[in-house]
Amino acid sequence: MTTTWEPVEPALSVRQILTLERVLAGEPEVVAGAGRLDRPVRWVHVAEAPDVGVMLSGGELVLTTGVLLAGDEDKQADYIRSLHRAEAAAVVLGLGRAFPAAPEAMRRAAERCGLPLVVLHRPFPFAQLTEEVQARLVRRKFAAVSLSESVRTALTALITSGAPLQHLLEEIARHSGCPVVVTNLAHRVLATAGERPAVDDVLRDWDRIARQAGAGDADGWIRAELGSRGERWGRLVLCGHRTDPAVGRLLADRAAEALVLHRMLAGPAARTWEEQSAQSLLTDLVSGAVPARHLLPRARAAGLPVNRRTFVPLVVRDRGPGELDRFLRLLGLPGIVAEADGKATAVLLSLARDQDAEALTAHLAARLREAAPVVVAAADPCTAWDDVPAGLREAQHVADAVADSTAPLDLPPVVRLRDVHLRGLIRLLRDDPQVQSFAERELDGLLGAADDDLLAVLRTYLATGRNKSRTAQLHHVSRPALYRRLEAIQTRLGVDLDDFEQAVSVHIALLAHDAQHP
Repeated sequence: MTTTWEPVEPALSVRQILTLERVLAGEPEVVAGAGRLDRPVRWVHVAEAPDVGVMLSGGELVLTTGVLLAGDEDKQADYIRSLHRAEAAAVVLGLGRAFPAAPEAMRRAAERCGLPLVVLHRPFPFAQLTEEVQARLVRRKFAAVSLSESVRTALTALITSGAPLQHLLEEIARHSGCPVVVTNLAHRVLATAGERPAVDDVLRDWDRIARQAGAGDADGWIRAELGSRGERWGRLVLCGHRTDPAVGRLLADRAAEALVLHRMLAGPAARTWEEQSAQSLLTDLVSGAVPARHLLPRARAAGLPVNRRTFVPLVVRDRGPGELDRFLRLLGLPGIVAEADGKATAVLLSLARDQDAEALTAHLAARLREAAPVVVAAADPCTAWDDVPAGLREAQHVADAVADSTAPLDLPPVVRLRDVHLRGLIRLLRDDPQVQSFAERELDGLLGAADDDLLAVLRTYLATGRNKSRTAQLHHVSRPALYRRLEAIQTRLGVDLDDFEQAVSVHIALLAHDAQHP
């Protein structure tokens, strides 16, 4: 895997150590490097040797009385420069016989190097401070390891239970206490987790955040690469992590390992994260559970152009999301694609305002038809993002209306609501309680399980325009046998199918019944 985890040692900062009760009793004063007090302290080291820098490995808080430096300003400056080269976190000088006041040479050198220099006006035994700080560091390290194992256990349990990506991200957000974002290598957002207002704030400013996160960990924006077998395919970003940076780094790496494992175990037949992202966005748009305006930052962060665009909602039957996505890329049409149901795919095109939306939609339909027959259902183009959910629902209704038809329809390459006439209207009204009651009332005599054959005959008879010869042919029965079945249907329903108005009423009821029971 690309993302490996190495043990880290979460650290106190210089500023935090200066607020310890034992240190405050020594009356500390920062005389240089006051802007660098947030440096992490990895360890505490007591040293009087002038060449102590060669014994350090970085991140140490060095405690000294300076007894071997007194009277030699060159040694004092060299001492500070040596600590700076060794990347020490800070130096604490206990005032006393060697230095009754902060030595100016050390102060100037520390200021130039940006190394915090702290003097203690009332020195105390350094061993007490060393013991307390080391104990705190060990406790923090143990807490970090415990957190690491807790995260690993929780994520592993989710993976082994077959949980979707979103559940893993929610667990990561819970542990990190900040929004979590997964992107592809082009910085397009594939999934998010965390408190909704905080996530929305991140997505609204995603272009800037993506550049910031791409520059490396800074100010709580912690990135971990996602990939396997030498190939990178995404990133995980903790957005605004507020606790110890080392803990954030640990969480990000642990999370990245889990996400890579989750993707590898999903297998080649599973939907990609890009497909899942589009599916989630389009599902939320269609359902109306989230207002469209609240989904706008999410769509923009996912790479969909949304400013001054014309949106074309489509539903394509008998074509999968992968094939349609390839067609869009081939034709240079920006949009998102997701599975609508088992046999249909939803598409939302985003076109420039000066492009001919209807012509481009027709061209897409023509290219799709070159491979095999296909139904492309569309709503009218819209320029307002808030109109997109209704457009997607309308396109779905049109596609369903075409699929429900039992008779061949003479349809244009791009089918719209006006092309499916009564069937389309019924699809739109199918959930209305009054329509449902009407269908049950009109068809009550044929809705038993034993009447499926008669219901099928009625459906064909009405769909063929009450053509008895064609109906008999389609059901492979003689005309006398058909007449007996039609007579039984009329008796059960109490209607005369030769009467136009009564036949229309039954036909509408049957369309409503079929729309409610696809």
